[in-house]
This record gives sequence, structure tokens and C-alpha cells, in this order.
Amino acid sequence: MQYSSELIQTMRQALETVMASVPAHHSVFGLKAAVAECILKAAAHGQTSYDGLVASASDQVQAMVAMLT
Repeated sequence: MQYSSELIQTMRQALETVMASVPAHHSVFGLKAAVAECILKAAAHGQTSYDGLVASASDQVQAMVAMLT
């Protein structure tokens, strides 16, 4: 799937925002990749707004941490 450069930048910003909100003790190996994958999946399903991408990924962070630990 191809994304516009604007959407790629929005996805990067969303990734950094979500990762900045994760407490250090929850920032496990592989979490950033899992969050990025979640954002990519949301974009593939039509979610293209910054707020929507952040919300989609933020909703999944706890489950991702649990899965990766």
C-alpha cells in the first residue's frame, strides 16, 4: 500500500506521541515496532487523522506491553 508523504509524516508524529506517553517501565523491547504496526493497520483501514491514529495506537498499548513481556 502506498501512502502520501503527508500521511507518512502524520503516522511518524503519531508514533512519537504514543511512545512519549508510555512510562519508561513499560517501554519494553519491540513496543515501538508494535505501535508502528498498529498505526499502519489503522491507516490501511482508512484512519488518516493524527488524533485518530494516536487514539488507535494508545488504545492498544497496554495489550502490546502485556504481550511483549
